[in-house]
Amino acid sequence: MLHSMPSLSDDRLTVFEAQALQLDDARSYPQEAALVQLGHGLMNELLDLVLDSALEDFTGLIGETLIGAFHSAAQRIERDGDKARDLLTGLVRDFDGSEVLDVEIQDVTRRARAADVAVLALELVRDAASGAYTTATGEVWSPWKGSVRASRTTAAQIDAREALRAQRARKHAAAHPGATIVAFRAAPQADTAEDAGRIFDALNWARSQWPDMALATSGARGGEKLAIKWANQKGVTLVLAKADFDGNGRSAPFRANDDILALEPTCVLTLANSLNPARSEGLHPFGPALNLAQKAGERGIRHLSVKARG
Repeated sequence: MLHSMPSLSDDRLTVFEAQALQLDDARSYPQEAALVQLGHGLMNELLDLVLDSALEDFTGLIGETLIGAFHSAAQRIERDGDKARDLLTGLVRDFDGSEVLDVEIQDVTRRARAADVAVLALELVRDAASGAYTTATGEVWSPWKGSVRASRTTAAQIDAREALRAQRARKHAAAHPGATIVAFRAAPQADTAEDAGRIFDALNWARSQWPDMALATSGARGGEKLAIKWANQKGVTLVLAKADFDGNGRSAPFRANDDILALEPTCVLTLANSLNPARSEGLHPFGPALNLAQKAGERGIRHLSVKARG
């Protein structure tokens, strides 16, 4: 059901609502609150159905697939909008003053603007569903591919390969290198309250040293998911170097380290095992974290291990 939009004079207009009102469309758009409620409702309904059932073991995959569906749809519409803008550029360049071309320019402009509003709408649903997923499970969603721009409720998430391409482009143009990269890798078993506290302490320290920091990590479960949660809470940009097991097999976590180091981090933080003795007992230190620490040392990059208090 479509909801009416507030008037242009309404001081409570959101960015989404303001852009929607500027479109020349007789149909109304849903209000932002309704889109957010949709995201919450869909995820909560899904989790209520799956949790405590035989599907519970697959909760993460099912929940992240739902969020990813809205993300994928937003990306497809964004590409359509980009195509419309490319077409518009050509039409404006070739404009000869004719009424036919003028009408076509107006039509393509409307299509591009409508795509922008649709992307914002889907991102609102996606972020609301993601927030509900994190609240219920403690896990943080991140896309399998590509980047996510920052919103009011999420930090930006940048794919490491895209970041590397952008970095090379900046160097070629002799431009400013951008944010200071702080890298972090942690063991999957480093997921206790004690681990979380010390990981957050280390990241808060890093941010105090480099206020413009971006956090580079592979996004693996455990301690790295806790770091992603910290970044979302603080609005710190994430650079995700995900392990590509399909392409690199068992060496994927170590190849992810190479991607992280290619970003030229200023500092590397690692937590190779849980700080909780009961959680780490009988478990070997996490090899990829040890590997990143070793490679950082070989390159002269500052490395700090996250340790227990005292």
